[in-house]
Amino acid sequence: MKDLTKGSIVKLILAFALPVFIGNILQLTYNLVDTKIVSQVLGEQSLAAVGSTNSVNTLVIGFLNGLTNGFAVIAAQYFGASDRKYLKRTVAMSLILGIAVSLIMTILVLIFLMPLLRMLNTPDNIINESYDYIFIVFAGMTILMLYNVCCALLRAIGDAVTPLIFLAVSVVLNIGGDYLFMVVIKLGVQGAAISTVLAQLIAMLLCVIYMFKRYEVLRFSKKDIVFEKNLIGKMMASGCSMGLMGSLVSIGSVALQTAINTFGTDIIVAHTAARKVTELFMLSFSVLGTTMATFCGQNLGAGQIKRIRMGIKTAIGMAWIWCIGVIIVTNLFAPAMISMLTSSTKPEVVDTASLYLRINTTLYFVTAMITIIRNSMQGIGDRVTPIISSMIELVGKVVIVIVLVPKLGYMGVIVSEPIVWVLMVIPLIVQIIRTPILKIQSEK
Repeated sequence: MKDLTKGSIVKLILAFALPVFIGNILQLTYNLVDTKIVSQVLGEQSLAAVGSTNSVNTLVIGFLNGLTNGFAVIAAQYFGASDRKYLKRTVAMSLILGIAVSLIMTILVLIFLMPLLRMLNTPDNIINESYDYIFIVFAGMTILMLYNVCCALLRAIGDAVTPLIFLAVSVVLNIGGDYLFMVVIKLGVQGAAISTVLAQLIAMLLCVIYMFKRYEVLRFSKKDIVFEKNLIGKMMASGCSMGLMGSLVSIGSVALQTAINTFGTDIIVAHTAARKVTELFMLSFSVLGTTMATFCGQNLGAGQIKRIRMGIKTAIGMAWIWCIGVIIVTNLFAPAMISMLTSSTKPEVVDTASLYLRINTTLYFVTAMITIIRNSMQGIGDRVTPIISSMIELVGKVVIVIVLVPKLGYMGVIVSEPIVWVLMVIPLIVQIIRTPILKIQSEK
């Protein structure tokens, strides 16, 4: 456990963020390796099939991840306030609500999956492969949900190392499973999906066992399973707020993917590769965002408001240092990274993906602020402003698909995110300055 309400803010943020960062690096490394394996073993068409599902995968899984992070914010607040009674009740309800919501979403998504893929303009030559892959991934949704709940609760009490360990186990199993199911057994894209689900299952079981054996504060009994209206309402408000925030962003991405899928296989491959690299580059933003949600939650529970303000400024400064490095790397090595990732020598693939990266990275300073401020505001209980910011992103991307993409083609997709980021950051900056809790403290 780690108490984030005392001690050096810089050291605490780094100590908490580093395991989360390494964990995300492991996950992204797997994603990149998975992309490479699919490309080499199955070919570009199969890679396009997997890539065409990215947006809907991010939409559904992103909502569930947001839900678990929202539950964890409430747990962090009770931990910071040293309220073990309600911390245990929050743990119990997190697991129960997580299972219930994920099962409902699994049923709904699987029923409407094929119509959804058609709505995304998935090309006819890859739609069956796309369906085969994403069906299995979504069928294992509850497994992933339970794993994420446990990891989020561990981070809520300051343990960011244990989720890293179990993620490492999952990644190793996943890569081994890819070779087993795709190369040896030759199950195609279904093999990649099966490998993912089985690895998540093992990691989830190990994480659950460890969490309950290691931490008494997270170990609940029958008396802690109380369906208390106020607590459930508080958890669902926080969880749905963070889940909706992520979903609104993802719906915008779905709109863009619908346009991207009309440009053909080469552009889909280029965009898929560029987004994989983007996920790596933006990693520090999401890590610092996760860190600040927990940091702000614990310090709010402990009444340490001044530390919240200082923590937000510190996290943004760290993210901006990362941005400078990313811009340098992108301008020097973008084509090499894309070629290595896709195994493609086609100029349309390499040049298109490289252009996407070079344009997007110049505005990373803005998106870093967006991610950190949004998560910080969730941590202090502001559930409205982050959603407004996400709505701006959704509307902006939809408008761009309608207006810019028909005129500019794929260039309209490339410039969409930088334009939207600038629009999104404005209400966040205004609100963080005007937030009553933080404003009152600053006036003292």
